[in-house]
Amino acid sequence: MQNIHDNNYDLLIIGTGAAGLSLALSVADHAKVLLISKANLSSGSTQYAQGGVSAVLDVQDSFESHIEDTLNAGAGLCDRDIVNFTVTQGPERIRWLIEQGVPFTQRVSKSGKRDYHLTREGGHSHRRVIHADDATGAAIGTALTAKVRAHPNIHLLERHIAIDLITGDKLGLKSRRCWGIYLLDRDQGQIKAIGARFVALASGGAGKVYLYTSNPDVATGDGIAMALRAGCRVANMEFIQFHPTCLYHPAAKSFLISEAVRGEGGKLLLPDGSRFMDRFDPRAELAPRDIVARAIDHEMKRTGSESLFLDISHQAPEFITAHFPNIYARCLELGYDMTTEPIPIVPAAHYTCGGVVTDREGQTDIEGLFAIGEVSFTGLHGANRMASNSLLECLVFAHSAGEKILRELRQVPAPPDLPPWDESRVTDSDEEVVVSHNWEELRRFMWDYVGIVRTSKRLQRAKHRVDLLRAEIEEYYSNFRVTNDLIELRNLVEVSDLIIRSALLRKESRGLHYTLDYPYQAPLAHNTFLMPD
Repeated sequence: MQNIHDNNYDLLIIGTGAAGLSLALSVADHAKVLLISKANLSSGSTQYAQGGVSAVLDVQDSFESHIEDTLNAGAGLCDRDIVNFTVTQGPERIRWLIEQGVPFTQRVSKSGKRDYHLTREGGHSHRRVIHADDATGAAIGTALTAKVRAHPNIHLLERHIAIDLITGDKLGLKSRRCWGIYLLDRDQGQIKAIGARFVALASGGAGKVYLYTSNPDVATGDGIAMALRAGCRVANMEFIQFHPTCLYHPAAKSFLISEAVRGEGGKLLLPDGSRFMDRFDPRAELAPRDIVARAIDHEMKRTGSESLFLDISHQAPEFITAHFPNIYARCLELGYDMTTEPIPIVPAAHYTCGGVVTDREGQTDIEGLFAIGEVSFTGLHGANRMASNSLLECLVFAHSAGEKILRELRQVPAPPDLPPWDESRVTDSDEEVVVSHNWEELRRFMWDYVGIVRTSKRLQRAKHRVDLLRAEIEEYYSNFRVTNDLIELRNLVEVSDLIIRSALLRKESRGLHYTLDYPYQAPLAHNTFLMPD
């Protein structure tokens, strides 16, 4: 990486999943881009996305149907204009992915014509999920990463974690515009100030606030916490989606069992082998994720079971291995043959539906700062994200943000000189146990008190604990040199507080937020906006 301190970047992107990679490629022919990854380029959630991308690609499907399905899943909180904007952009974004070399799964129809195979997932009324076997995210990430690495205008910086945004008010300027970030080099321990005309957060969600999650280790809510500290509004953080079916095995590390397994006929079973989903929803296994996750959670607590089961063994073995080769192989490694037996599953925190408030071009409340993908709140998902709409959101908003950036690029001056990071009053810590202990305590009480089913009493307990942790961590942060773990813990505490505060404000049950104290849905739907302090 050359000229890292030259401050002549047009666009600085934090995050290298589908959103960040797509944005980089959308502007790189006309702009100088710095793409930053906390670990390696393939460490984000995109790499683990199995199901696919939802888009209207079949003649029997329609935009109207996709829009209505999304609105229904969102439980009255979706922004209809944003849903319409996103859905109608879908086919063009899929064509763009195909042009980038993404190898979506194809099939030969009865007439002998070769076309793309579409699957169906929970909440969808048609087959509209285009996929690359059962490893769509990896296929998208691999194709886009190859393009990014080959582009002369895109510079890559791996194993660097963002600490905070640098805005005009911090520099003593009249404008609040974002001019750059402070970055920690995880290997060298050095902190760098890097400037750019535009900054984009594509840093993903915050699944690691919970003890059990399908998310990779890097999903610590960094972008949401940094944006809040910089002065951005955050919305709907109470809506945390729990994926119903993660493989239950100590060595699986919350390995995801795709929604598409149920879409292709998989049945959820109790330990005695009986089905139960039809008692909770007429759509049974094809109900939206929040309903399925709550049903599994309810039955696990009712029966005292450590896990329930997912069974697709009634399908032909060749059907299973052809549709789910990676899931089949991983389960087999761990001792389960899904062609002959049910596999054990549990719910796990999966997707952050709320985030940094943006418009349809990804623009946040701070000029020059964009947020795209899971870090953002666009109004698309409402109270519950419909399966496979997340990758679609990444692609659509990366494209619209890229168009806005290119329109405004030549009107924005180069960033001002940025002050170096001040370490004059801190020392190296000799108490790293404080960080590890607080990390474990935070994730445990978030799982116990702010999980799938909530109560006001549990939330108040969680709020008391998070306040104590925030105070302790801020004192620690003020006195010792920053490390990767400390930065992540500081952000996790910030995001946990946002989730708890948002959940306490919602006096109803809607979508992903279910509370025993207010089990019914209020007649009027409203979003939960939180302002920075």
